[in-house]
Amino acid sequence: MIPQILPIPAAILLVIFTIIIFLSPHLLNLATKLQHNKWGSKKLPPPGPKPLPIIGNLHMLFGKHPNRSLETLATKYGPIMSLKLGQIPAVVVSSPEIAQLFLKTHDIVFANRPKVQLAEIIPYARKGLIFIEYGGYWRNVRKLCAMQFLSPSKVEMFGPLRKKELGMLVNKLNKASDSRDVVNLSELIEEIVANIAHTMILGRSKHHKFDIKGVISEAMDSAGAFNLADYVPILGSFDLQGLKRRTRKAFKNADEVMEQIINDHEQPSSAKSPKHNKDLIDILLSHMNESMNSHDHEQRLLGRTNVKAIAMDMVAAAHDTSKSTIEWGMSELLKNPSTMKKLQNEIEDLVGINRQVEEKDLDKLPYLDMVVKETLRLHPPVPFLLPHESSEDVTINGYFIEKNTRILVNVWAIGRDPRVWSENSNMFFPERFEENDVDVKGHDFRLIPFGSGRRGCPGVNMGLTTTKIIIAQLIHCFSWELPLGMSPKELDMTEEFGLVITRSKHLLARPTYRLLSEA
Repeated sequence: MIPQILPIPAAILLVIFTIIIFLSPHLLNLATKLQHNKWGSKKLPPPGPKPLPIIGNLHMLFGKHPNRSLETLATKYGPIMSLKLGQIPAVVVSSPEIAQLFLKTHDIVFANRPKVQLAEIIPYARKGLIFIEYGGYWRNVRKLCAMQFLSPSKVEMFGPLRKKELGMLVNKLNKASDSRDVVNLSELIEEIVANIAHTMILGRSKHHKFDIKGVISEAMDSAGAFNLADYVPILGSFDLQGLKRRTRKAFKNADEVMEQIINDHEQPSSAKSPKHNKDLIDILLSHMNESMNSHDHEQRLLGRTNVKAIAMDMVAAAHDTSKSTIEWGMSELLKNPSTMKKLQNEIEDLVGINRQVEEKDLDKLPYLDMVVKETLRLHPPVPFLLPHESSEDVTINGYFIEKNTRILVNVWAIGRDPRVWSENSNMFFPERFEENDVDVKGHDFRLIPFGSGRRGCPGVNMGLTTTKIIIAQLIHCFSWELPLGMSPKELDMTEEFGLVITRSKHLLARPTYRLLSEA
């Protein structure tokens, strides 16, 4: 798994600066000479802060919020900015215009993902969908998932699953309403999103008694942790952080659970009705069996490890991003009661007060669409798009980008750019979308929470449907208030930075059931 820019653990700093003290005089002279020779006859790279020997600009990302740190640096050096992450050349993109050049105009040049050290020890790393390099395998797997699992018709087929899970959530909240209890919305949102994602991807296995999400999350967190050796290759032969050992163990546990789930799918089951919706494991196993009998080498794409890798990628992508968006959306609505009331009125005008929201209603709720867009603008689940890497030398906006440069698109900064969104860019104001046709599916580079181009998220329709129906149901079925007499202005909106930006504190609120009769 490819790590994002993450706050660097303090324990690593001692190692870094010890190396600098001993080697910096010699390396500084060498770096100066190489830099002069390298750029003497070529176009200059984008501007950026001067790197230190060995660690480059990594020291500038030691804070808790690298997205904010890079936003501040971009105000000085511009929306296309060079950094040196250890020994890795990188470019940070912080404007819609520059993002379009990288993700559309020169999309094919930047369609690769960076290679990382842990990919050499994890059998899954180069066989999934999200982190595999650009090429024939990636194209075929993406096409398979997009057409047979993430298509609009497949999204619609899983509607009854979402309705069932939402019904159980509403019943649970209704009981809390009767007893005037405060509920942990963060935990409840995580639970329903996990239940929906796991059932769509992994099916209803007898091994659901295991903490599947916990096991997979542990593996993904280990693989996605900041690994100093990815940026300072001289340290590659050492396991200074213990990441190799921890990641091997985490993926061994995840592999055992995935193997059990696949075994369940391979057993004939009379319990499955003719109308049973195939989950992703069903689809991948079917394709694996067909491809094994194919004489066409190009069609023999999938083996057992590929099935597990793709499924794990999809669980990680489907769960964390939707959970984050719903949690932030509810947080903003609690912090802005007038916006919540406006959304409740829109839903009530359409569906009345005697029934719950249905997915067929979603396309008729324009203000709900604005609320979700505004949530994604202020709180993109992934603050930096998963890193891209240049496959060849290229000139962008007059600047030279060398081969194997890592590209980081700061969608968090783009979403808050006052030049794009006016002076109130840090304010939650869904009405800003009334007068424009900005979409979130990668066509308008002012708002690209799901990425764009070849490596854009193929599950955007699935994610948006899940997000919208859960928010709509929570807002329509219940009135909400903050606990302990807390005013909306007092609600803590502090972010916890990671591969996905989450709330630093769980969202607590008291529901009051508001429908006249249950659906």
